[in-house]
Amino acid sequence: MTRWFWLLVFILAGCGGTPTTQQASEQAVSQQASNSEVRHRAKVHAELGALYLQDGRFGVALEEAKIATTADPSYAPGFNLMALVHMYLQERGPAEENFQKALRLAPNDPEVNNNYGWFLCTTDREKQGIEHFMVAVKNPLYTTPAKPLTNAGLCYLKQKDDRNAEEFLVRSLRLDVNNPQALYALSEIYYRGGRLREARVRLGDLHKITEPNAQSTWLALLVERRLGDREAEARHAVQLRRRFQGSPEYDKLMQGRYE
Repeated sequence: MTRWFWLLVFILAGCGGTPTTQQASEQAVSQQASNSEVRHRAKVHAELGALYLQDGRFGVALEEAKIATTADPSYAPGFNLMALVHMYLQERGPAEENFQKALRLAPNDPEVNNNYGWFLCTTDREKQGIEHFMVAVKNPLYTTPAKPLTNAGLCYLKQKDDRNAEEFLVRSLRLDVNNPQALYALSEIYYRGGRLREARVRLGDLHKITEPNAQSTWLALLVERRLGDREAEARHAVQLRRRFQGSPEYDKLMQGRYE
C-alpha cells in the first residue's frame, strides 16, 4: 500500500494544536475571489506554482510559492503550496513550519487541513492527521470531500485498522465512484479479509478507469488464484511478464511467492 500513497493528487490551496471540533463553513481560501491587486498577485502565483508542483518541477514551484507569500503574507494558500513542495522534497521541518503558518491564517480551510492531515499521516502521526481530515470533511462548502475521506481511509490502513479504513473508503466512493485510490485500497482490504469476489469486483472497476499497473495486476492474480480461476490467473501472469519485468511483483511471480 505504501507505494500507492504518492498517487494522491492534492488540490493545492492556500495553529499548532488540535483543530476545532465545531463544523467549519468557510470556503477554501483558494476558491475565494481576490479583493485586491496584492491578493490577486498572490493567488495567480500560488496557482501557477501548484501546476509546476504537479508537473514535478519542485524548484520552480518553490519560487512561485515565495513570490505568492511575499506579495501577500496573509494568503494561506501560498504557505500551503510552500509546505507541499517541502513535503515532496522530504524536508520535514520546513514543511511543518509552513503548514502551521497556513493554518494560523486559515484554521478551518479544508484544503489546508486535508494537505496537512496527509503530511501528518506520512510522518507517523496518523491520529492527528485524521482529525484534520475530519475538519475538511465537515465543511459543507468543500468541493472535493471525497479527497479527505480517501486520505482518512488510507491513514487508517497505515494503522492496520481495516474496519475504519473500509468505512471511509466506501464513503469516498459514494461521492466519487471513479476514485482509483479507494478502489485499490478496498480491493486489498477485501483480499486480506477473504472477501474475494468483492475484491474482484473492485479491481474490475479500477481497471475500467485506469490502466493496470504492476501492483493492481499482481493483486488481481492473487485474487483469481485464491478463487481457483487458473485461466484468469494465467492472464494476469502473462501481463506481469510482458509489461512489468523488473517490478517487485514480477520478482514475486518468478519466485513463486504468492503469500
